[in-house]
Amino acid sequence: MRLGGAEIAAATGARTLAAGSTEPPRRAVIDSSNAGPGDLFFGLRGEHRDGGEFAAGAIEAGAWGVVVGSEHAERLIASHGGGVTVLVSAGSGPYRRVEPEVDGPDGPVWVFAAADPLAALQALAQANRRALGARVLGVTGSVGKTSVKDVARTLLPGRVHANAQNFNTEIGLPLTILEAPDDTEILVLEMAMRGFGQIAELAAIAEPDAAIVTNVGPVHVEQMGSVEAIAAEKAAVIDALPADGTVVAPVDAGELEPHLRRAPRVLRFGPGGDVEAGEVEIASGALSALITAGGQAARFRFPFTEPYNLTNALAAIAGGIALGADLVGMAVRAADIGFSRFRGEQIKLADGVLLVNDCYNANPVSMRAALDHLATTGGMRRIAVLGGMGELGPESVAHHQAVGAHARTQGIDLVVGVGAPARDYDPDELVADPGEAAEWLDSHLEAGDVVLVKGSRAVGMETIAEELQAARGEAP
Repeated sequence: MRLGGAEIAAATGARTLAAGSTEPPRRAVIDSSNAGPGDLFFGLRGEHRDGGEFAAGAIEAGAWGVVVGSEHAERLIASHGGGVTVLVSAGSGPYRRVEPEVDGPDGPVWVFAAADPLAALQALAQANRRALGARVLGVTGSVGKTSVKDVARTLLPGRVHANAQNFNTEIGLPLTILEAPDDTEILVLEMAMRGFGQIAELAAIAEPDAAIVTNVGPVHVEQMGSVEAIAAEKAAVIDALPADGTVVAPVDAGELEPHLRRAPRVLRFGPGGDVEAGEVEIASGALSALITAGGQAARFRFPFTEPYNLTNALAAIAGGIALGADLVGMAVRAADIGFSRFRGEQIKLADGVLLVNDCYNANPVSMRAALDHLATTGGMRRIAVLGGMGELGPESVAHHQAVGAHARTQGIDLVVGVGAPARDYDPDELVADPGEAAEWLDSHLEAGDVVLVKGSRAVGMETIAEELQAARGEAP
């Protein structure tokens, strides 16, 4: 981190109750058990516990300082009971005053009292983003945003820092900014939405120079009420762009389209867009395509074969174009693309079964895309193991039925439903939970089968792949 104690107090609006090192902290942490020398611990208030209760433990572990609620900060000062005498200049002359001091293993520790430690974390992240001077690419959307982030992180030039795994929330995003190395040139920040106002909140912290909206679909419709409301929420990132900013959107933007009118500049990706793919070839586990953008063309060779990941790549490339990246340079880096866990992860089991572990999350759009890809794979049988899709509101049954019908249309040989909501897929086999699914698969899989495992993380679908790997082993 670039900011020292006085700057942290100014950025967060927190009161400084005790001062420590003149050096800035190493990083921000929210788990006292992970705190160590040089760390700035934020005691966030949770549903059941207040993280400020664990500030003393963070200090004992060597923390550089703590940001906690006023009551916890004052308790820390009172419990240490010591101080340092300093000479202070005043209008009537100098006088001596005792300043509170809280000692840790490595010396005095900063203690900041904040009305809302989470708001302080977010404000500090915004200040650090400005101090870094890096350009920011925001990524949001109903489907594919993590994969787009992963692709962009690889394709963009220079030192790029991006969210790890699911650090895309009101807590994870500021932590991502605060852990960015000093030489970071581009921040790629994924922004997740779980309710009203969240994209605006994250965009205000990130202050993106350009933003990708991958798509808008019936994800979180249970909370938001309609796809139109979801589009309006996603579009909040447009309002955070600077006057010369760019929003990247699909050619067919659907319910997002009316909101694009207020964007300073729009780049479209997909067939007929500003960034599109042609001459697509699939061979030897890779996809090759001629990408055109802004009058330039370059052949990209991607380490994947899924058509939906080509769409994700086009979005990421458009994001790079928005930030001034060179198309040819991005093509050179394409071979190094790697995806976060549970997103189309291919695992070859020792007995000749190919397992496609795509269980990070599930919604009607991503389910269809995964089934489309499964339908194109070779193998003796193509088996879809599908858990329920969450947060779909009153249309949940209809969405599940439509996905099940799509699996049949695509010629999937066997559909295994996991959990009660999965009965609406009209599966060939319905099991109660992931453990039972793993047992059923272990006794029925044959060499040459291709198995897709997909469903919302709340169902725990990732354990199916873990148990099959443990039972059968991976191919060398």
